[in-house]
Amino acid sequence: MTYKVKLEVFEGPLDLLLYLIKKEEIDIYDIPIAKITDQYLEYLELMQLLDLNIAGEFLVMAATLMHIKSRMLLPPDQVEGEEAEEEDPRAELVRRLLEYKKFKEAANELAQKESQHKHFFARVGPGVDLENLPPSAEEFFEASLFDLITAFTKVLKDIPKEVFHKVVKDEFTVSEKIHDILHMLVNRPTIMFTELFRNTKSKVEIITTFLAILELIKIREIIVRQLSPFGDIEVIKNTETIKPAGGEANG
Repeated sequence: MTYKVKLEVFEGPLDLLLYLIKKEEIDIYDIPIAKITDQYLEYLELMQLLDLNIAGEFLVMAATLMHIKSRMLLPPDQVEGEEAEEEDPRAELVRRLLEYKKFKEAANELAQKESQHKHFFARVGPGVDLENLPPSAEEFFEASLFDLITAFTKVLKDIPKEVFHKVVKDEFTVSEKIHDILHMLVNRPTIMFTELFRNTKSKVEIITTFLAILELIKIREIIVRQLSPFGDIEVIKNTETIKPAGGEANG
């Protein structure tokens, strides 16, 4: 692929690790480092396949995880016939994740409060609790980059193997796929993410379609949302009436 998408997202390797920990319902204090490392590398490989603009910090974290994994495979050192009481190789990573998670949750809470309060213009009487007002039916969880990659992985797994080895003469461009997606949104207000790949006929077309989705997100033409964390992803045309709920789905 010669087309590279540079996403203006503030999601880094710690976001990806927290996403995997929550998705797999893992105890952050007892991370199965081998499993998480393998999953992290799978996501990194897919991001590289898509030719995304991966920051060097993702590669540094990959090296860190592999180093921790190798340390945990080594037998404990012996000191004067007794086992040395060494710190868990995962300890520093856990400390970083907990600290980052704390600030991320605080930032999400502030963003959510700002989103809620900016929609109130009328004067309210005494005794009205703004914090406990009923949620709007339009609230949703905005899907993160990692949610999209997870959904894309499922799409790849559902595509018949012959599609990946099929040689097609047609060339697909991101610009053409952007036009196709926007045209679909003119006739339908909401499209499920998986529907956009239903008629794809080759691996190149599948990847090009996904890159078109990322580009449309970047230029704010569409919003990808979930009714619940890790739920099915909906693709809708961006309008000013949409009110993201924030929340944990951002990774």
